[in-house]
Amino acid sequence: MKNKKEVSLKKFCKNTVRGFKLCYKIYGKFYVWNIISAFVSQFTPLFTLYMSSLVVDSLAESKDIDYLLKLALIAVLGQFGLMLVQRIIRRQVNVYGSDQWRMDTLYYLKVQNNMQYAHLEDNDIRMKYETIMTNKYATSAGVARFLWLSTTAISHITRIILSVTLSVSLFTTFSDNSYDGFLGFVNSPYAAIFLIVLIISNVVVSVYTNNTSAKKMENEFRSLAKSNVIYSAYGKIKGNDMAIFGMNKIISREFDKMKKPVYVERTKRIAIRYGAFETVWNYIVTALLFIFIGAKVYVGAIGIGSFILYNGTVSKFITSVAGVAAMVGKLIMNNVHLENTFEYINLSNDMYKGSLSVEKRDDINYEIEFRNVSFKYPGTDKYVLKNVSTKFDIGKKLAIVGENGSGKTTFVKLLCRLYDPDEGKILLNGIDITKYKYDEYIRIMSVVFQDYNLFSFSVAHNISAELDYDKEKVLSCIEKVGLTDRISQLEKGVDACINRDYENDGVDFSGGESQKLAIARALYKDSPFIILDEPTAALDPLAEAEIYSHFNTIVDNKTAIFISHRLSSCRFCDNILVFHNGEIIEEGNHDTLVSNENGKYFELWNAQAKYYKDEE
Repeated sequence: MKNKKEVSLKKFCKNTVRGFKLCYKIYGKFYVWNIISAFVSQFTPLFTLYMSSLVVDSLAESKDIDYLLKLALIAVLGQFGLMLVQRIIRRQVNVYGSDQWRMDTLYYLKVQNNMQYAHLEDNDIRMKYETIMTNKYATSAGVARFLWLSTTAISHITRIILSVTLSVSLFTTFSDNSYDGFLGFVNSPYAAIFLIVLIISNVVVSVYTNNTSAKKMENEFRSLAKSNVIYSAYGKIKGNDMAIFGMNKIISREFDKMKKPVYVERTKRIAIRYGAFETVWNYIVTALLFIFIGAKVYVGAIGIGSFILYNGTVSKFITSVAGVAAMVGKLIMNNVHLENTFEYINLSNDMYKGSLSVEKRDDINYEIEFRNVSFKYPGTDKYVLKNVSTKFDIGKKLAIVGENGSGKTTFVKLLCRLYDPDEGKILLNGIDITKYKYDEYIRIMSVVFQDYNLFSFSVAHNISAELDYDKEKVLSCIEKVGLTDRISQLEKGVDACINRDYENDGVDFSGGESQKLAIARALYKDSPFIILDEPTAALDPLAEAEIYSHFNTIVDNKTAIFISHRLSSCRFCDNILVFHNGEIIEEGNHDTLVSNENGKYFELWNAQAKYYKDEE
């Protein structure tokens, strides 16, 4: 048990240090100024107490007026100086703190941007992130809570140090007069020892009550996580779903099940039970100290001014010790959430980034070859691709077809180096793509995935994916995909916001229009390789074929790869790869493949023929 406690204490200290570093990394100067503010703010009240004690003692001792005026001047100037410093610090805190939540969100975005793609697709890792966010918004657990707890703890610790410094003489100063009974005890070292033990007992009581109540409260707070998820779901329900289906009623019923009054009563009982015990004990200790200090004045060990000083410093010491105990308890409870955050942000990116530069070619003469490539997703034993070998002819149009789950999208993910093969190699101009600098290699690929996203930004920002975009280039891409008339009808043109999440005059584009915008984004990147991975799967076969054939005319001399489980969409391609169970089982143009009545392509073509009979 002892070793377990030692390990836990060691882990707590380690996580606390890492928490300080992480807060600085996320919040930077905001966190630094918060710490400075927590430290400096404790000087003013204690300085006021100290100067007040000096003035009262001087009055009691009938000091001359010049001395009293000097003390008053020091007190006024000192308080003014401390107040000025605090105001400057507070201003800095407010300046940097106004951006606090953006800093937090931006940090996690950067973590995800640098994260290995396999982690982004891992359900367990996604759930860990959701847990971090849920705890953050439900109870401010994790880094956000550490930010507040650590600076508050620094305030209490600073106050304890200053209080002890100013109070030491209380326990070491004695009257030269001799007394019996209670006054004799007060004027002896034994009373000082007794009071020190009493103060220590108060520390123990504070630590126990705060830690115990913090544990119980934390258990109650965890129950709020579900409430927060439900509330988040409520925020995502669109107005039309509420009106037609009454989805908000489901959320309301779920909230009712949480029995909030019961939760409130439980947390209230915990707070009262442990808080009352600590408060009573604090009053007992404070009262005994008050009597002790008063008796010290009576026997002549200290002056009346010192009574004011010591009564204030000892009182602040007691409340600060209780405060530190509370903060430590909450830091311990927050430790679990910090560990979850550390585990998430420390996920390793084992993908080799490469060191070779990708040759920039005006003739876009890039050749891709898959050589005996096999792959299985992390954590599984089943191969999604098996011994895949093929070569792309430059400037040609390649179609990849097959049933759902045949390996088409995985093929693209390997081509884009979102994953690396388990076996075999993918070559660019005869060199293994893992040897190229990752950022440079990815620039030659432009992909429109089936689950593409358009964001609630302007049309231009969605197409360019840049803050400072080339407007002429944006308009050119819009023209190529056939959306010029639609965009020109908008009051704000390319500056119109997509969707109405943030602007009332946002534009809701149709499914086909949205797909064309996604294709325009692929064109804007101007990469040698353009890949369409079933972005039109939601459309009917004829509409998909129309978009694909139109796209074929605008990619010019680029190498284009079309992925679809609908064969009619890809008849115009120079070459077609037929995938089945992770393997390429057929290859050739449409006429060649459809003539093989024993082939998979022929089987799929005839199974789908009824959907595009009119087109033929």
